[in-house]
Amino acid sequence: MRILGVEGTAWAASAAVHDTETESTFIETDAYQPDSGGIHPREAAEHMGDAIPAVIETALDEADGPIDAVAFSRGPGLGPCLRIVGTAARSLAQTLDVPLVGVNHMVAHLEIGRQRSGFDSPVCLNASGANAHVLGYRNGRYRVLGETMDTGVGNAIDKFTRHVGWTHPGGPKVEAAAKEGEYVDLPYVVKGMDFSFSGIMSAAKAASDDGTPVEDVCRGLEENVFAMLTEVAERALSLTDRDELVLGGGVGQNERLRSMLAEMCEQRGADFFAPEPRFLRDNAGMVAVLGAEMLRAGDTLAVGESAVDPDFRPDQVSVTWRDDADGTADDPDRADATPDAEEEVTGAEATVTVGTERVVKRRLPKSYRHPELDERLRRDRTVLEARLTSDARRAGVPTPVVYDVDPVEGVIEFERVGDADLRDGLTADRVRDVGRHLAAMHAAGLVHGDPTTRNVRVDGDLTYLIDFGLGYYTDDVEDYAMDLHVFDQSLAGTADDADRLRTAFEAAYAEGEAAAGGIGTADVTVLDQLREVEGRGRYQ
Repeated sequence: MRILGVEGTAWAASAAVHDTETESTFIETDAYQPDSGGIHPREAAEHMGDAIPAVIETALDEADGPIDAVAFSRGPGLGPCLRIVGTAARSLAQTLDVPLVGVNHMVAHLEIGRQRSGFDSPVCLNASGANAHVLGYRNGRYRVLGETMDTGVGNAIDKFTRHVGWTHPGGPKVEAAAKEGEYVDLPYVVKGMDFSFSGIMSAAKAASDDGTPVEDVCRGLEENVFAMLTEVAERALSLTDRDELVLGGGVGQNERLRSMLAEMCEQRGADFFAPEPRFLRDNAGMVAVLGAEMLRAGDTLAVGESAVDPDFRPDQVSVTWRDDADGTADDPDRADATPDAEEEVTGAEATVTVGTERVVKRRLPKSYRHPELDERLRRDRTVLEARLTSDARRAGVPTPVVYDVDPVEGVIEFERVGDADLRDGLTADRVRDVGRHLAAMHAAGLVHGDPTTRNVRVDGDLTYLIDFGLGYYTDDVEDYAMDLHVFDQSLAGTADDADRLRTAFEAAYAEGEAAAGGIGTADVTVLDQLREVEGRGRYQ
């Protein structure tokens, strides 16, 4: 079977033929190169209109036999580019009298890694120009476990390189310069499994303007941005109990990012896979490969249909080509409760020694991070965790008692609480408890920072919040909304009935917010702000 794939979401006009018998894939790409600045949507569309017919013709000439289906990227991407590609794909499918398959571009990035690695149900980190997110499969869809809260990682880097006068694309230029630079400290923003790049890019521009050598700024950018991506990938592995990670997206071609992810996975005992570069950058090969899987599942478009969606999120895709049981069953090796005997448990950020009455949390050095950055994060997070755990307790939230703190070594000794993680005992009553606890914290000006179903402990009577290392003090309603967003995402990644539990959680939070007479200084409620956060369209 031979599938013709067509890609044109933004800058790459690309066509490919994938032969399922030989597992060979021919790819022809004509990339748009702006004369200056970043991608101009009108110019990109003009390039797509000129280049798509030529790359399709080349791919067809290379096909060793008839085409059985045409697959194309329906989104996300630039609307004018998508419409050109959709029209071309529909016309070709009608001419050849073969099925038409509409592919989500970001799911294609994920699937090419999953299929070429042979992994069963990996977590996927997508790092591309306009996108950055972490995905995991559960109950027939790829769930967004974490994502950028402002701009894609590649676009963020390009904004810096444009500022210093470098041409597009900026990523390879930053990579080359960073190898000659010395590390400089820059902002590091991780909120649960979400991340933000606006602050670090503003700081990088300011540092360059103030005379810091550009190669040093590039080194700081790479070390911090890629450490953020690696940290959230590790958090996703820990949350979902997965031991396989795949990388997707054009930024994944960066050697430093791949080495960080590989080192993190090696330390965790997890497997890591990054496709070859031609399958990382935007390309029609991944579209053709996923198109073949969708065709086998009968997931095709109606005759004459080629509707595109510039905001097509990966979690909107019904995954028809996989066994619905994949990635949904509980891990048989997962401990449903903390054992009576002392045991060492490895989380995303620390190792915890669990005793019968006390637990000792050790933030061990992360070798993938630059030593200066790692030392700062370990120290600051240890201090904040101890303070916030105690302050949340004073606000009426059940938390462990803090017995001892050593910021230099990154060690905290706590009271042991709960019998199991919330992840292993999800009920509506318990998620309502979490909603009430977060409302109480927010009313006191505290943000948890990482309220996932692994950072809540439960027993027969109480629901405890733990792991405040990403928390902080604030009166900003946006920060409170981010806490709710993180918890919602963790439900999507770990619960079979996430929608029902999310409704219960948000209702309890609203009750707590009303009882407090409002939370934050804004005129909107935290839940209203949450809806705004969810609707920002970060996949454009």
